[in-house]
Amino acid sequence: MLNIIPSFLSLDKLSNYAVVEQIVKLNEKSRQYGLLLSPTDALQLVETRSRSLLENGRIEIGGETLIKIIDAFYDSSFIMQDDYSDTLNELLEIFYYVKNETLELISDDELIEHMKIYFENRCKGSLDLLKDRELEKLANNLRYGVTDYSNMEEPDEQDPDEEEDF
Repeated sequence: MLNIIPSFLSLDKLSNYAVVEQIVKLNEKSRQYGLLLSPTDALQLVETRSRSLLENGRIEIGGETLIKIIDAFYDSSFIMQDDYSDTLNELLEIFYYVKNETLELISDDELIEHMKIYFENRCKGSLDLLKDRELEKLANNLRYGVTDYSNMEEPDEQDPDEEEDF
C-alpha cells in the first residue's frame, strides 16, 4: 500500500505541471488584452487551487476549472496586468467557496458565467461585491429554490401612494 502513495504524488505533480503549461499557453489569447501570466504566476494559481479545494473540502481532478476561469476573465476591462494574477487567485477561491454555498445546484460553467456577468456589470470589477453581494444572493436563491435564481434585481417596492387592490 505504501508504494501507491509516491506514485500518486508523482502523478499529482505531473498533473500540476501540465496545468501550469496550459495556463501559460493561455497567454496567447490574453496577450491582446495586455495580460500575461508567468510560469511562477501559473504555479501560484495551481497552489491556490489545491489550497482552496482542501479548505472547502472539495476534490477535483485536473485543472479544467482553473483554465475556464482564466479563459472567462482575461478579457475583463477591470483587470490590469498589475493585478491579473492576484485577481485570478481570488476568483478561484471565490469559485470554490460559492460552489459549496450553492449545494452543487449549479454547474461549474454556469457559475463561472454568472461570476463574469456580475463582475463586469453589477460589481464593476469589485471582488468583494461579487462574493459578498451577488454570489451570496445567487447561493441563497439556489438554496431556497427560487425559480429565477440568477435574477439579482430587488423586488419593486410598492409606491405608498398606490392603493392596494383587495
